[in-house]
Amino acid sequence: MRRSVLAAIAVLVSVGAGIAADDPIKARKELMEANGKTTKAVVPMMKGQAKFDLAAVQAALNAYIAAAEKAPALFPVGSEKGGKTEALPAIWMNKSDFEARFVKLGTESKAALAAIKDEASFQANYGPVLKNCGGCHELYRAKEK
Repeated sequence: MRRSVLAAIAVLVSVGAGIAADDPIKARKELMEANGKTTKAVVPMMKGQAKFDLAAVQAALNAYIAAAEKAPALFPVGSEKGGKTEALPAIWMNKSDFEARFVKLGTESKAALAAIKDEASFQANYGPVLKNCGGCHELYRAKEK
C-alpha cells in the first residue's frame, strides 16, 4: 500500500507548470487521479478494513496539501471545453467559491496532518478532510456514467 501511495505522490509532484500551461485538462486529471489513489489507500483504514498506517495517512494528507496548492491554476479560462473533462461549467461561473474550497482543503489537511498521531486521532480528523473532496465533486464534477 505504501508503494501505491508514494507512486501517487510522485505523480502529484511531477505535474509541473509546463504541463499545466500546455494541457491543463490533462494535468488536472493526473492530479485528481493521484489524489484518488492516495484516498483509496486510506479509506479502508477508516472503515476498519485495513490496519492503520500513519505513514500512508501522512502521505495522503501531504498529497491533498500539494493538490490544494496546484489545482486552482489547472482550471484556467478556456479549459472548460475540449478534451475529455468532468469539470462542470459551474467552476468558471463560481470561480471564487471553487478556489476557496481548495484553500479549505489545504488548511484542513494541514490541521489533520498535525493532529493525527494514532488511529483514534485519525478517525477523529480524517473524515472532515474527505468531506471537502466530496463537497467539491458534488458541485463541480460531472457524475460518472
